[in-house]
Amino acid sequence: MLVFLVMAVVLYGVGAVLGIKRRARWIMIAVLYVCFFIASVLLPTTSPFRIMSDPEAWLVTGGLIVVSLIYAWGLRWLRSRAKEPETTLNEGSFSDTELNRYARHIVLREIGGLGQKKLKEAKVLVVGAGGLGSPALLYLAAAGVGTIGVIDDDMVENSNLQRQVIHRDDAIGMPKVFSAKAAMLARNPFVSVKPYHRRLTGEEGNALIAEYDVVLDGTDNFETRYLVNRICFEQAKPLISGALSQWEGQLSVFDPASGTPCYQCIFPQQPAEGSAPSCAEAGVIGPLPGIVGAMMAAEAIKVITDAGAALHGDMMLYDALWGEIRKIQLKPRGDCPVCGSRPSKKIAAA
Repeated sequence: MLVFLVMAVVLYGVGAVLGIKRRARWIMIAVLYVCFFIASVLLPTTSPFRIMSDPEAWLVTGGLIVVSLIYAWGLRWLRSRAKEPETTLNEGSFSDTELNRYARHIVLREIGGLGQKKLKEAKVLVVGAGGLGSPALLYLAAAGVGTIGVIDDDMVENSNLQRQVIHRDDAIGMPKVFSAKAAMLARNPFVSVKPYHRRLTGEEGNALIAEYDVVLDGTDNFETRYLVNRICFEQAKPLISGALSQWEGQLSVFDPASGTPCYQCIFPQQPAEGSAPSCAEAGVIGPLPGIVGAMMAAEAIKVITDAGAALHGDMMLYDALWGEIRKIQLKPRGDCPVCGSRPSKKIAAA
């Protein structure tokens, strides 16, 4: 047995020096083992070789070697399976910096590597770069959403800076969409930001929303909200809508294609003039848009990655003054002017 071990080591070492592949070296050692085993069986029992080792010893040694090889192969197979998600990420063109940046997402069971890849491939449009759009845009960019569109026709004003955290003092007078783009790319240069410095209109709204997978509405007027809701329903795009008033905020995910009501099911008519004052008229506590806007970004991430349960058919109400959160269930309306008479709506709700 000692002779075999010495010859095996010599064969392996010489093969390594000569550049012979590892598999070929192991094959040579296996052939050497077979030769020694055959010799132990065929040689007479009186020969010196048989006296030093018998066939049973060679069989036991061979069995141990086979078990060790199977064990090693099994470990390699398990390790390859364990590394499979990371391989998927690398194949999806994630740099080492991105992998490190999104590590806290990737270790989440509900998101993981595949979820982060979905985020990178996703396209999200945010309507409004004001109080709600500011935190939503920052968190979507930080989360690694691959393409983020932002549409707004306003300029940054001094009075915005109390709550619109994406804009800085030196951006006063700049279009909000360009100020937002600069802040988002400064936060994460691995995302693509598409700014649209104009008001969303019905003429271009259909074409624009068609380019995106999910829409966030953070506007402050019912005309735009109704328009976005109608287009999203017609194109079966999930709409995440948020709203603010003084100390209170609300948000919901409107996705009639999944059987939920649309925005106009809940707010069928525009409030009478003066009954719903704007933030400029009624005021708003500064951190409130950040809280609700961050929740909107969280809902978008859940919708994109299929993590947990998004606010489909539910509306979350947050009262910052008293620190209360409530959730109410929403139901479709059969007489809704947008989705009530549509066959797709009736099928989804069935």
